[in-house]
Amino acid sequence: MPSRVLLIIFCLLFQVVSHAQTGTFTGIRKVVIDAGHGGKDPGAVSLNRKHREKDITLSVALRLGKLINEQYPDVKVIYTRSTDVFIPLDKRTEIANKNDADLFISIHINAAKARSASGTETFVMGLDKSSSNLEVSKLENSVVVLEGDDYSSRYEGFDPNVPESYIIFSLLQNSHLEQSLQLAALVQEQLADGPIKVNRGIKQAGLLVLWRTTMPSILVELGFISNSSDLEVLVRDENQQNFAQLIFNAFKQYKIKYESGSGMTSYVTAPSDKRVENKPEVKPDVKPEIKPETKPEEKEAVSQDGFYSIQLLAVAKILRSNAPDLKGIKNTEYKLVGKFYKYHTGNFATIEEASAALPEVKKKFPQAFIIRVENGTIVPMNK
Repeated sequence: MPSRVLLIIFCLLFQVVSHAQTGTFTGIRKVVIDAGHGGKDPGAVSLNRKHREKDITLSVALRLGKLINEQYPDVKVIYTRSTDVFIPLDKRTEIANKNDADLFISIHINAAKARSASGTETFVMGLDKSSSNLEVSKLENSVVVLEGDDYSSRYEGFDPNVPESYIIFSLLQNSHLEQSLQLAALVQEQLADGPIKVNRGIKQAGLLVLWRTTMPSILVELGFISNSSDLEVLVRDENQQNFAQLIFNAFKQYKIKYESGSGMTSYVTAPSDKRVENKPEVKPDVKPEIKPETKPEEKEAVSQDGFYSIQLLAVAKILRSNAPDLKGIKNTEYKLVGKFYKYHTGNFATIEEASAALPEVKKKFPQAFIIRVENGTIVPMNK
């Protein structure tokens, strides 16, 4: 297993998936709504075996899409499924990416061994090592075993039951994590006033259905089918409509604020989740406290033998120097690797200097990591 995991790490460091940036933002025009599970995959099932996750998620998804269509006819709603059919996780992502969607909203119902577990929560892509989040990841990712014997090769050797496999998610540089968190915050704010009052907050987890999306993406867990009180709420038509309305309200708020350029920089977290923090807006003229690049002639001298730098993210198109995704960091460079432009900052002669600067960069890019540049080529490091 160790050698296999190392191979996965090595490959993924060269294959970072993130959102394609465009020079002109035209607003929220396409939304993909993903009803979790379906067909031969029932998802979570109630203790009395009468109610299935796949049925509830489809009902809420279709209701949400109808609300968007009615109130925003210029927004194209795309469903990963609109009937009771089985759709592999990678195909759901592919639907969103091929349609160049602006948002991806995946709807699910939770379950737990502890019948007392209750409440709503919203996930964004990321690696959280807390046991509760890992259990959610395992539950939602376990569907891949229904996709055929080749699922391991299709998901970069991923095995949902092997904890070491989840390290692949820590290597992804999602340039739209901030927007995903903002949408998640609005959804949780709405759900907190819904029919299930327990608010479990916003969390990060390694979820395959969000793994390769190239737009802001969230996964909403509407309650626990394993909890009798939550189940009583979830199975009622009026509550399914209510859930759809609440998610729509969050979508509407996000759309208005995002398109108006008013900005959304703070978000709510679960009381016990310290990995998602309120972040102040970074003004473009504020430089991060990292070691500045040296003068050109000195930089060339260092570059002859290579230098260390800190990779921030990777995107499919060149960013403007003041692009929001760069979060105010001025001294950035990019290298084209495959189809992606990998942005990095800093020119350090030693790995110790890069390591000293890394904590400050991680305040803005939590998944930043140290790389080495030799002859204009990025050499990833498992740091």
